Amino acid sequence: MKIVERAFVESDRRALVDAGLHPVLARVYAGRRIRSAAELEYGLDGLVTPQALKGAADAARLLADSIAQRKRLLIIADYDADGATACAVGVRALRAFGANVDYLVPDRFKLGYGLTPELVDLAAQRKPDLLITVDNGIASVAGVARANQLGIATLITDHHLPGYELPAAACIVNPNQPGCAFPSKALAGVGVMFYVMLALRAELRNRKAFENQKEPNLAALTDLVALGTIADVVPLDANNRNLVAQGLKRLRAGRGAPGITALLRAAGRPLAEASSFDLGFVAGPRLNAAGRLADMSLGIECLITDDAARAANCAQELDRLNRERRNIEAAMLQQALEAVARIASDDKCTFFHDDWHQGVVGIVASRVKDRLHRPVICFARAEESGAPVLRGSGRSIHGLHLRDALDVVSKRAPGLIRRFGGHAMAAGLSIGAGDYERFAGEFERVVDELLPPSARLRVVETDGALDSMHFSLDVARLLEAGIWGQGFPQPLFCDNFAVENQRVVGERHLKLWLVKNGRRIEAMRFGALDPLPSQVRAAYRLSVNEFNGLKNIQLNVEHFE
Repeated sequence: MKIVERAFVESDRRALVDAGLHPVLARVYAGRRIRSAAELEYGLDGLVTPQALKGAADAARLLADSIAQRKRLLIIADYDADGATACAVGVRALRAFGANVDYLVPDRFKLGYGLTPELVDLAAQRKPDLLITVDNGIASVAGVARANQLGIATLITDHHLPGYELPAAACIVNPNQPGCAFPSKALAGVGVMFYVMLALRAELRNRKAFENQKEPNLAALTDLVALGTIADVVPLDANNRNLVAQGLKRLRAGRGAPGITALLRAAGRPLAEASSFDLGFVAGPRLNAAGRLADMSLGIECLITDDAARAANCAQELDRLNRERRNIEAAMLQQALEAVARIASDDKCTFFHDDWHQGVVGIVASRVKDRLHRPVICFARAEESGAPVLRGSGRSIHGLHLRDALDVVSKRAPGLIRRFGGHAMAAGLSIGAGDYERFAGEFERVVDELLPPSARLRVVETDGALDSMHFSLDVARLLEAGIWGQGFPQPLFCDNFAVENQRVVGERHLKLWLVKNGRRIEAMRFGALDPLPSQVRAAYRLSVNEFNGLKNIQLNVEHFE
């Protein structure tokens, strides 16, 4: 592993300091290619216009007609945080617009991902006139064909990469579909649904639907958009950062949805200091726990209720599920790492165990990927259409586009992968119950061919050294309040330290005392027990640690050379 410093343009850093930014923030933002303070001024009027999103205007007309004709709308949700928040945005907004709308979320263990023909048959029992997919549907060619067969129209809202054939839906809204000029290709599923609701409001305005009623405030949904955007780990381009900033502003002001507020309270997080970290590592995992271990309907109910007591009950149950998920994950991760230790080869990318829980394989793949610094797919037994299969969830590293790699495998070995989909960094698939060894061989060959040598060395990019005078609560709070996420990473610094003391705490962590220029600093290394040398170059985050009501700074050591 190599720790490097992120390059930046000195004139950009100076311009940011001259505009009044703290010197540490100016250096951090310059390293993320921010050239002026104006780029950090977030407001709803600064969002890319919905008119730029292909299909949004058509979707708005379709929905406005459906509302006027009192048609029955059914949202087909997904079972992760992005899908749950997208569903909640749709339900809340459409009901505010007077629509007759309900939702259905598939059982991931029985029906798998997306709008399958089996799910359409289940949905048909509700007698909908229009199916609206959120965070799924772009690959549901057979499912949409089945809906058309039954006389049910389909509106697809999705952000995943399309395949070679698009579904024959009444309308498709996806920034990544062919011919869409929307500049923010990184919109999450919830972001796409929010934009469709913005377009619908504009259409209803044109139809003078709000002449005799108060116009619904869609800005009130931005906390849901922020949660789904951060939790789905989509790149935080300027538009996504703006969406997240609006949502955090509402949460900090105490005007968030009761469900998100309850999730943060269940974890003991102060609302006034709500951060990107809270969305990605506190609320997001608790919401995802429902889809991983039980039924995401619990998560969606938590997000759509306006009853604070009901939201608190849902949040408590989600918190319990998340603790259960952690225990399952820890056992699975241990088994995976034991498998790594038994194998001399350093090119193993696939893992499977008979007892693994299919709802947790994605998290385990992510953890193993972080340990090994290579693309990883983990499999568990599952069932699709009554037949036993292995369902896999994969995570990749920079240098290998995971969905494209699976596409290569599917072409070289036709029929081996039953279905797959996803992004560059994460993907899902299913294979036959007896095809694991064959798939593992094919996939590992493709990874070996496609992953360039330069990507195989773990390089940790940092924001350089931090002057000891900036080891302060004020600076730590400034950093924690920023909008950080995929593609716009949380500040990470590097320095040389003397390690004065280190001991194991909580069985899984190291408590450290580091010394720099004569200053003694408290530090933690979470989830790792390998001891640090007496002199170390370490990459760390500056954080606020609260204990018995007292707050002090703490360095969280993430890597060391």
